[in-house]
Amino acid sequence: MTIRKAVLGDINQILAIYAHAREQMRLLGNPDQWGDSNPAVSVVENDIKTGSSYVMAEDDEIYGVFALVIGTEPAYERIEDGAWLNDAPYATIHRVAGSGKQKGIVRHCLSFCESKIPNIRIDTHACNYIMQHLLESSGYQRCGIIYVADGSPRIAYQKTVNGL
Repeated sequence: MTIRKAVLGDINQILAIYAHAREQMRLLGNPDQWGDSNPAVSVVENDIKTGSSYVMAEDDEIYGVFALVIGTEPAYERIEDGAWLNDAPYATIHRVAGSGKQKGIVRHCLSFCESKIPNIRIDTHACNYIMQHLLESSGYQRCGIIYVADGSPRIAYQKTVNGL
C-alpha cells in the first residue's frame, strides 16, 4: 500500500471512507466526534486543493485518508490541563479514517507523518478510545485539552521524533 497526495478524482472514495468511519464511530460509542456530516465536503475539497490530503491506496482502491497540515493550528493556541511538549514548528494530523478493508491504517499514517515532520500534534474525542490507544501505544504523549471550532473539547497529543 502506498501513500500519495489525494486528487479531486479521489473524492467519491474519500467521502465513502468518511461515511464508513462515522458509522464505525457511532457503533463504538462515539457518535459526536464527526456527527452525521463531518468532515464536510468543502473541508475535504479544501484539503485536496491545498495539498494536505493524503490517501493510502493500492492500484485504484483507496483504503485510508488523512490530512497532514504543516503550520500552526488555531485550536492549539490554548491548551488546558497540561502543556505542549515544545513550541517548535509542527504539523497536525487531521481526519484520519480507513475503509475497514485494510488493517493498520492509523499506524501507517502516523509512521508516514513522522518520517516527514519531526514534531507532530493530533487530537481526538474523549470517546474515541481506539484512537487514544493507538496514539499512546505509538509514543504520542497526552498533553491536555484543546477546543475545536465548535467549542467541543478534544484530547491533545504530541510526539517528537529524532530528539526534537
